[in-house]
Amino acid sequence: MAEENSRVFSEFDSYLFHQGTNYEVYQKLGAHPDVVDGVSGTRFAVWAPNAQYVSVICAKTGWENEQWMSRSMWDGGVWECFLPGVGSGDAYRYVITGADGVRRDKSDPYSFWYERRPANASIVYPLDAYTWNDWDYQNQRDNTKVLGKPMAIYEVHLGSWKKGYQGDWDEDGFLNYTQLADDLVQYMQYMGYTHIELMGICEHPFDLSWGYQVTGYYAPTSRYGTPNDFRCFVDKMHQAGIGVILDWVPAHFPKDGFAMSWFDGTPLYESCDPLRREFPVWGTLAFDHAKPEVRSFLIANAVYWIREFHIDALRVDAVASMLYNDYDRNEWRPNMFGGRMNLEGMDFMRQLNTEVCGRTSGYLIAEDSSAEWGITEDVRNGGLGFTFKWNMGWMNDTLRYFKLDPVYRKWHHGQLTHIADYAFTENYVLVLSHDEVVYGKGAMAMKAPGSKEERLGELKAMYTWQFTFPGKKLMFMGQEFAQEREWNVKDSIDWHLADDMGHRDVMQCVRNLVGLYKMYPSLYSDSRDSRTFEWVNRGDADRNILAYIRRNPWDYSGAVLCVLNLSPVSIYDYSCGVPFGGLYKRVFSTYDSLPGQGNPAEVEGGIPPLTADWKECDGYSHRITYSLRPFECIVLEFPH
Repeated sequence: MAEENSRVFSEFDSYLFHQGTNYEVYQKLGAHPDVVDGVSGTRFAVWAPNAQYVSVICAKTGWENEQWMSRSMWDGGVWECFLPGVGSGDAYRYVITGADGVRRDKSDPYSFWYERRPANASIVYPLDAYTWNDWDYQNQRDNTKVLGKPMAIYEVHLGSWKKGYQGDWDEDGFLNYTQLADDLVQYMQYMGYTHIELMGICEHPFDLSWGYQVTGYYAPTSRYGTPNDFRCFVDKMHQAGIGVILDWVPAHFPKDGFAMSWFDGTPLYESCDPLRREFPVWGTLAFDHAKPEVRSFLIANAVYWIREFHIDALRVDAVASMLYNDYDRNEWRPNMFGGRMNLEGMDFMRQLNTEVCGRTSGYLIAEDSSAEWGITEDVRNGGLGFTFKWNMGWMNDTLRYFKLDPVYRKWHHGQLTHIADYAFTENYVLVLSHDEVVYGKGAMAMKAPGSKEERLGELKAMYTWQFTFPGKKLMFMGQEFAQEREWNVKDSIDWHLADDMGHRDVMQCVRNLVGLYKMYPSLYSDSRDSRTFEWVNRGDADRNILAYIRRNPWDYSGAVLCVLNLSPVSIYDYSCGVPFGGLYKRVFSTYDSLPGQGNPAEVEGGIPPLTADWKECDGYSHRITYSLRPFECIVLEFPH
């Protein structure tokens, strides 16, 4: 009777699972503490359709005394059992005798917690053992309105943002999720960031993968504590009004033998096709998005993070690898029409976005290096349905420009100005991410030429370009105070630099930019309407100057004028056209970060507003005149 009562994978569960639409499958597969006929224990269920035999072994019994599982009465591919006396915190593995006759010890793909690496057993952990306190935040958020709200994202790797070594024995210095939450909330509130994006939070065995080679899709990594510790992290962020974004990897997974690879003696989660099975450069296996069961696994996982951990959004890694059959492959198999597009991958992403946005309060962001149309277009219009896409073109062209000696920049002026030509083709996030400060690329503060003072000035100018150009914003940790050393996952970022006057100047500049960005709807209301960005002067290449207006689509109410001097020399009596007369108030300058850096009049009480003369300039009826210091960028508020 107990055996029969422990069977929970129903006929309806089976039907949905094999249709690729069981979006709550994690509530049935995996390990779940339960009481059966008055006996406390844990029920186990695992999908292994081609296995000959499956059993469970537990640490509590010394990894002996296998508990044999039987096939579900409704689904021959699902194995189930109930193990009395096993409960929360107990480690376990499946022993699977595969179709090839080989016995393999496997961790549970649906496990909610794992042992801390290098150990890798699954751990029983309940789903409903945390009391949330973020309901005010939850009730206010609406994923249909995020385009019209400010989004200043701070990208963080939890293991290297800050260390907390306990002694000589502590090689990692990892802080707990709850400790990190307290420090990060305080810092993010000081800087004004609206969202935190976490790199690689799903369980992974290898630190140097940064969390992008996942072995435990349903488990926050045990490096920093328990799943409830992570829930507390999210809870504290939300109570402070800060959104949480997770990096998520539905394209590929590693070959580690204890995890999902060759799970039941056959390529189960990976493709059966050898020309689609692997990504050779990454050394990983590609998910087979054509399999309905894989879709159930992945889409339920996205739903899981948003529902069970109150995550705001998932940043989907490596979208391009799911778009093309020839991605990272010398030999590849074309689709049914003979082309390179991965039709199954594209269909998976459409289903993913439709279900996540339709069933949860969350949304998805595409990390996509392709130039394909429609990444953020509605699925009903033929798009993939993502809410945002990383603007890799903006990032690449911006960095290429700022790496140049200013004397040569006039020949490359178009690298910046042409970005506006496609700025409204998708819903973009402007990113200066971790990818740009690793693998020999150097720190952001070291990319531009010149003296240290000049490099820091150029960095502030680049950040001004980022925060005043159309699109949401993302900045990787350490960039806000101009870290000079390339990021290393093993070390804390160089917080001591924030005590240096020049580096603190950059930090205060970023803080001012975040505040400016959040203050003016014309800077953050991304409506895909090109009228919200208006060039005043895009052709001043000889002096390395850009001038443009950010406005609402209908008129100039709430508009701001942005003037960027991207040269190391002062520009005296610079004239800039404006559409009408009046007093234009200067609300930002890259020279305002620290006391004593502005003009004497500014330090003593603020510069008076600039009066627009009635004289034609840049095609406008009026002009304002202002002197710009080296690498100075200013923002002027239009007359009310």
